[in-house]
Amino acid sequence: MNAWSSHGAGLPGLQNDKHVVPEAGKLGVLIGTITAMNFVNFDLNLLRVFDALIRERSATRAGDLIGLSQPAVSNALSRLRHHFDDELFVRRGHEMVPTPRAENLTSPIQNALSQIEGAIAGDTNFIPEDTDRIFTLYGADFFSSLLMPGLYTRISRVAPNVTLRMIESASGDVESLLKDNVIDVALEREMDLDAEWVSSKEVMRSEMVVIAAKSNTAFNSAGVEAGETVSMELFCKVPHALRSVDGSFSGFVDDVLSTAEQSRKVKLAVPHFQAVAEAVSQGDLIATVPLQTALKSQYDLGLEIYQLPVPVPPQILRLYWHRRHDTVPAHIWFREQVIAAVKSMPGSSD
Repeated sequence: MNAWSSHGAGLPGLQNDKHVVPEAGKLGVLIGTITAMNFVNFDLNLLRVFDALIRERSATRAGDLIGLSQPAVSNALSRLRHHFDDELFVRRGHEMVPTPRAENLTSPIQNALSQIEGAIAGDTNFIPEDTDRIFTLYGADFFSSLLMPGLYTRISRVAPNVTLRMIESASGDVESLLKDNVIDVALEREMDLDAEWVSSKEVMRSEMVVIAAKSNTAFNSAGVEAGETVSMELFCKVPHALRSVDGSFSGFVDDVLSTAEQSRKVKLAVPHFQAVAEAVSQGDLIATVPLQTALKSQYDLGLEIYQLPVPVPPQILRLYWHRRHDTVPAHIWFREQVIAAVKSMPGSSD
């Protein structure tokens, strides 16, 4: 187990609520944000509590993340407040919200922790079966069923103590979540991110297809067969269901249609791909979805798959992470597992 694992190993001073003076050495170079104070007397274990509070926004959940009791976390927060002369986290409802001072401290502290973790672990010392980290992935809802079960099976075979968690893409901004270390990686369509500290890798190209129920009246009347291309007239005439996180009634398909001076009728907008597929299965709605979603729902929901009437470029899926994790062995290993699991999904292509 590495010294910065999520179960509190390497945090003896916090487990006993006593002050421990670690060997600081050259770590002052990494944590320049606290050089104004007496660095030698600063308990570096407190930084893990700070990191956990930034991630979880709750003293109880932060304690669960790093293996400490709620009173121990509160004690550590009190000491952090004293050291930084700032509240750092203020209660708002059920959450502990970071102050501007805490937000400014987040990136330097998390960068320092990542560098320490990488230095301690080392490439040759990283052993998956000894790892007990929690990894958090961010992505669209359909990854919950299409990716996560297979990813868990893949990882649990070689790293049984690893815990996985997924956050739905509607939960926040990718850049902010990566910056605050709330998530380890994000699986998202290609985005125009300005942050230089975001690393990414293309992992999949997803073809878009049309789904309709086998009993769809309009399709049956038109005599269109499964696998065929839907005519533009039919595609624009029948009502559509749309996966929409923000409630809008248009997407990239509508942009493509507009170039051909055409438009479709979106009659249902829901935030989940699974809800789209189920709605299509129950009536005369049709939908444009990733091929992976169509293949998963085809037999369970009695759907047919068709080709779009206009060329729609495949959706590029990228894996995003904070550059602070570029060389951290555990993070590199986790990214490799995610990429392998994505590529093994039916319908996936490079």
